[in-house]
Amino acid sequence: MEHIKSQAATVAKSQTHARYWIVAMLFIITSVNYGDRATLSIVGDPMSHALGISSVAMGFIFSGFSWAYVIGQIPGGLLLDKFGSKKVYLVSIITWSIFTFAQGFITLFPGASVIAVLFLLRFLVGICESPAFPGNSRVVAAWFPAQERGTASAIFNSAQYFATVIFAPIMGWLTHSFGWHHVFFFMGIIGFIAAFMWQKVIYPPNQHPHVNKAELKYLEDGGALINMDKKVDPKAAKAEKTTDEPVVSKGQAIKELMSSRMMLGIYLGQYCVNGMTYFFLTWFPVYLVQARGMSILQAGFVAAIPAICGFLGGISGGVISDFLLARGLSLTWARKTPIICGMLLSTSMVVCNYVDTQWLIVAFMALSFFGKGVGALGWAVMSDTAPKEVAGLSGGIFNTIGNLAGIITPITIGYIIATTGSYNGALVYVGIHALVAIFSYVFIVGKIQRMKLSPALAV
Repeated sequence: MEHIKSQAATVAKSQTHARYWIVAMLFIITSVNYGDRATLSIVGDPMSHALGISSVAMGFIFSGFSWAYVIGQIPGGLLLDKFGSKKVYLVSIITWSIFTFAQGFITLFPGASVIAVLFLLRFLVGICESPAFPGNSRVVAAWFPAQERGTASAIFNSAQYFATVIFAPIMGWLTHSFGWHHVFFFMGIIGFIAAFMWQKVIYPPNQHPHVNKAELKYLEDGGALINMDKKVDPKAAKAEKTTDEPVVSKGQAIKELMSSRMMLGIYLGQYCVNGMTYFFLTWFPVYLVQARGMSILQAGFVAAIPAICGFLGGISGGVISDFLLARGLSLTWARKTPIICGMLLSTSMVVCNYVDTQWLIVAFMALSFFGKGVGALGWAVMSDTAPKEVAGLSGGIFNTIGNLAGIITPITIGYIIATTGSYNGALVYVGIHALVAIFSYVFIVGKIQRMKLSPALAV
């Protein structure tokens, strides 16, 4: 027994840890991704006043990103499966940074055309960012064994909060000191730097220059899909294929994914989580300025406080989930427990309707953001459940449905504000999403396990 333990310790010691650099890169890129998404929410109040944009029009502009993001998910997933995560993601980063930078020139357009052009630029950013999260999910599935996947997914997912912590104060300061245009220029340049870093750091496991056989074996033994992006010679594949070997068509895969009760429950849960996310990404800083009387500089710094809590919650959710899994809890309840508890905490935002003290507003929003972070394990669940043959496509469908909330939430809140003249109904609307997410994971999802597609001859 001692010999076996000693041998295991030696193997563990001899492993490289290239996967840690991979998840660190995912964290950085996702931070930039969400920083770009948040630009409009930080500059929304001064920009809307300068350009004469109404709350309803602003809601539609906020949604412009998500219309494209949703449309691009399935094509983005197919591109990832065909060309691999590294190439597709690199093009994505470069192009979304170009269109973010271009938003700084929006005042060059006359009159009402400003609204159309701004919507178009946000739409283009959404199209270009659409492969990002399916790409993250594919990279985690390839680089991490099941017992580390929750933490890895939580790390990259928590970057959405870290982005606010880092970028919201900077963007608030840039707006206050130099004007809101400079926020777009700043984030565009950051994106170009991030693209260079991505090219240098990211590789598939079996092509990484700094990974050894011990780490590859550890990954593969733990269920990591290390050959996901392995290039196959078409002639060799054809020669090896038997005449009765079944393959799965993309059309059949989509049909089976959309008819799985487990997957539908996961999709609904992600829609609800994203409904809360898009409130924080779009209307939250505007809420602090318009409903709570803060300056744009104050709002930039105050918005970072709930984001810090969201970041801590996001990391905690993944760590707790993997801890429960290591302690022998089933994969199903190791994932569901943090999701349910986190969503319950996130409903605390509704209490803000009944208090007026600014520090209490910030405290309840921070608690809500922390809970949302704990419960945001959808991408870990997706890495656990996606059929290995169509991991990118599966992530694309998941993110398509989830990000419908990015279209519906900003527009709905815009109409609620315009109709009632208050944000109270908006907070209730967002809080209900948390309860629906709990219902979905408790009563719809069922057992969490990797889905297997029924083989069928390709059409």
